[in-house]
Amino acid sequence: MFLSADVIVKAVMIGLAFASLATWTIFIAKTIELSVARGKLRRSLKTTGEAPSLADAQFALGAKSGMLSAFLAAAMREARLSGGISSDSGIKERAASRFAEISRAEARRIRFGMGLLATIGATSPFVGLFGTVWGIMNSFIGISKAQTTNLAVVAPGIAEALLATAIGLVAAIPAVIIYNHFARVTKTYLEQVSRASGVAARLLSRDLDRSHGGAQLRVAE
Repeated sequence: MFLSADVIVKAVMIGLAFASLATWTIFIAKTIELSVARGKLRRSLKTTGEAPSLADAQFALGAKSGMLSAFLAAAMREARLSGGISSDSGIKERAASRFAEISRAEARRIRFGMGLLATIGATSPFVGLFGTVWGIMNSFIGISKAQTTNLAVVAPGIAEALLATAIGLVAAIPAVIIYNHFARVTKTYLEQVSRASGVAARLLSRDLDRSHGGAQLRVAE
């Protein structure tokens, strides 16, 4: 049916086949990416669960890279740049701003490719329908040229046209299911990222309170 189809219908089918290939490529790549990111962040949170300070948390993580390491580094950098400033609330606000930037950048990175899934899921049925309409138009033209309504003349062209719709659905249905799946998984991961941000904020607050407590002891002495 594909080989005997019109060139436009062939182009539609090939385009939908590439869209389906892109869908499954994104599925495999995002599954691996999210699995690795969630596992790494979960282990980092567990490792630093009992850390009393930012320095201890960084020491516990070692040379590991990841979201929690990025939050801890941002907190320590802000504390260092704010040396000599007595306003703890200002330091915490600036650190929170850094955390928000890191979180937004991670959200953009982890959602990369999901827009393509949404586009494929939304447009593939209509692209397939276009191929079907074009094929049926050609079938009616063939009927007029043959000057007969014999089913044997009409059926092949209609079958080729309907194949385009079928391929469109084959591309669209997995794309929609996979998009919804990743939307849920991504939301769970970003909640973990928010939790990591909260851990870094608490450690920063603890360090600031500890430093002020030590300063007060020195003044009392």
